[in-house]
Amino acid sequence: MPPVLTSRIERWPIAGAFTIARGSVTEVVTVVAEIVDGTHRGRGECRPYPRYGETPEGVKSEIDALAEAIGGGLDRAALQRRLPAGAARNALDCALWDLEAKRAGVSVATLAGLPEPEPLITAYTLSLGSPGDMREAARSAASRPLLKVKLGGSEGLDPERLAAVREGAPDAELIVDANEGWTGAALARNLRACAAARVTLVEQPLPADDDAALADAERPIPVCADESAHDRAGLAGLIGRYDAINIKLDKTGGLTEALALADAARAAGLTVMVGCMLASSLAMAPAVLLAQGAAVVDLDGPLLLARDREHGLRYDGSRMYPPTPALWG
Repeated sequence: MPPVLTSRIERWPIAGAFTIARGSVTEVVTVVAEIVDGTHRGRGECRPYPRYGETPEGVKSEIDALAEAIGGGLDRAALQRRLPAGAARNALDCALWDLEAKRAGVSVATLAGLPEPEPLITAYTLSLGSPGDMREAARSAASRPLLKVKLGGSEGLDPERLAAVREGAPDAELIVDANEGWTGAALARNLRACAAARVTLVEQPLPADDDAALADAERPIPVCADESAHDRAGLAGLIGRYDAINIKLDKTGGLTEALALADAARAAGLTVMVGCMLASSLAMAPAVLLAQGAAVVDLDGPLLLARDREHGLRYDGSRMYPPTPALWG
């Protein structure tokens, strides 16, 4: 039978609250695309992101609009031309990879011509909060080898937050994510504070539409593009401003473009980080394949949820294991 596409909106409660420079959330809303052909099923999950003008209902509509095309045999190559980079294309692209692998009886890694994935060490995220709260959160997570520190508060306390986190986790490697929350005036001070706290990477310190100052700024530690980086079309604009790029499947529009972007970024001299939006293990699974060989891996989304889906990824502390075929791939 021809493949049949369906989609659904799912809601995942967060364990507590998750706070970044743009605000707090207590629930994650994702969209799942599912393609079945009577024998095999392929799935993909995306996280519609308001920062990029996406809503769950809008993304679901984009996916549903391609039901007839999927039934007619739309493949991954054609999908890249039908939809722009973003959450809807990500869910469909990953569902098509999953379906193709299950039809062929091989892994997605084999289909992509890549080695089978190995376990990885992922960062573990500390939400933005008061210096005291972040110190305690760091103490609770101090045994983890890599901590990602959310900063970007408007009250100018980020140096104090960093010092508190370093006090709470004296031996952990720290990376920082400002989520566009710094200003050009505060950039130098905050980067010095990062260097003093032995931070090894800073993500997106300035707004994506106002990051030109990075080209002339002294960067005592590597600066990584996140909101400024989506797909290969914008790669040239990052050169000279950033030292690294955070590749997320919801920004690239799926694994197909993400793999190509990783190759292009490395060829351009950028360090590759692989990150995620908050979502369940189904959204992380394709990124595990992408993350093989990445300098920094940040795929802790399911660890921050109150519950994960059936057959979710296995985490042993900060070590994460590749997905089983029952989940994806």
